Amino acid sequence: MTTIKQTLLAFAIAAACASAALAKAPAGEVAKLGVSGTELTPTGALRAGNADGSIPAWEGGITQAPAGFAPGKQQVDPYPDDKPTVEITAQNYKSYGNKLSAGQIAMFEKYPNWKMVVYPTRRSAAFPATIYEATIKNAATGELVSDGDGVGSVSQGFPFPILSTDAATAGAQAIWNHKLKFKGITLDHWYNQAMPTAGGQYTLVRIKEQTLSPYFRPGATIENINNILIYFYQEVTSPPRYAGQILLVHETLNAKTSPRQAWVYNPGQRRVRRAPQVAYDNPGTASDNLRTSDMLDMFNGALDRYDWKLVEKREMYVPYNSYKAHTAKIADLIKPGYINPDLLRYELHRIYVVEATLKPGMSHINPRRTFYLDEDSWQILLTDHYDTDGKLWRYSEAPSVTYYDLPTFWSTLETHHDLKNGRYIVGGLDNEDSGYNFSVQLSPDAFSPNSLRQRGIQ
Repeated sequence: MTTIKQTLLAFAIAAACASAALAKAPAGEVAKLGVSGTELTPTGALRAGNADGSIPAWEGGITQAPAGFAPGKQQVDPYPDDKPTVEITAQNYKSYGNKLSAGQIAMFEKYPNWKMVVYPTRRSAAFPATIYEATIKNAATGELVSDGDGVGSVSQGFPFPILSTDAATAGAQAIWNHKLKFKGITLDHWYNQAMPTAGGQYTLVRIKEQTLSPYFRPGATIENINNILIYFYQEVTSPPRYAGQILLVHETLNAKTSPRQAWVYNPGQRRVRRAPQVAYDNPGTASDNLRTSDMLDMFNGALDRYDWKLVEKREMYVPYNSYKAHTAKIADLIKPGYINPDLLRYELHRIYVVEATLKPGMSHINPRRTFYLDEDSWQILLTDHYDTDGKLWRYSEAPSVTYYDLPTFWSTLETHHDLKNGRYIVGGLDNEDSGYNFSVQLSPDAFSPNSLRQRGIQ
């Protein structure tokens, strides 16, 4: 198993930073970042492939949409002719060693027919040139502040493409890279979800979401956007028992100096009220207690309840280029116990492994979690969640695709499996709706508490 020391030496990072709070990258390491001809990609990944060629070199990702794609539509599979290279099953999974997570192993042990269909590795992740430029600038200036619960001296791009040699600092930096991954300045989309019974029956919960992310605007600084990372609006439109519930969140870049603010609109009471409970391990919207608030987007919110540690970087089989799942009929996708494995695609990629352990005096239903982040995009692709007895409880996956409109590499689905009761929740089911609208016109006024009741009674 690759150690954290060996991993960081592979990046040729020099001495540890004097202050884990500041954690600015040395100038010599920043110079290794670039779009072409450099040791590292603009986001900090190793440009070269692995020794046996099973992971190729990064050549820029998908920079042009495939034929047949139109903005606002579902994404088109750029690799329709790829054939599986191997199937990992309950009968052979032990042969794949540490290329699997604890959660994946648990799925094989619980579900005899679950499988992972592996395809050739395609390093497809790509982001706009402006994000690359901002990321390289951030590498020289970015810092963790407020004991890691905030970031400073960064804008637009990933804050920490060069990770600290201090494992605790690097763990928090990696999670911030995920949180600040470019997702467009504005977005209007459906985030439908289903919670199948053990027999596979489900009622689709239809959820409309809108976001405005000031951080990604050209010229944005933490100061001139008033510390706001994202304005988030979520409305449940069906089934009737949930319809009309609205959630509004103002997510910040420093939760210690300015904590998250949240409000909910209750259609029965026709009133807006503060919602401090929309955070951490409180139940997610209409989730039947199958996911917590901070599991949306694989992880969101403040980092303050955990100690973070970068454990290693290793090659793993992860959901990637999941275009079949992205466009499949929902009825074909949802099956008893798990989504249809024939519609998923796994690839071998280099993955950062970050452990989160609960701080003394803090509370969370998951005292330990392991996050697995893609080196090319910083997307959290897998998470293992442990209970208070130290036993694996939940396993999460984020099948992801490139959204050509921007571009960005982001989850198309999120699945969270309860390994105790055998149920799961899948979110992001916009398969039969219009695609993501990244060009919708939105202003901060649309995300004010005063506007929330007006939206609710329309």
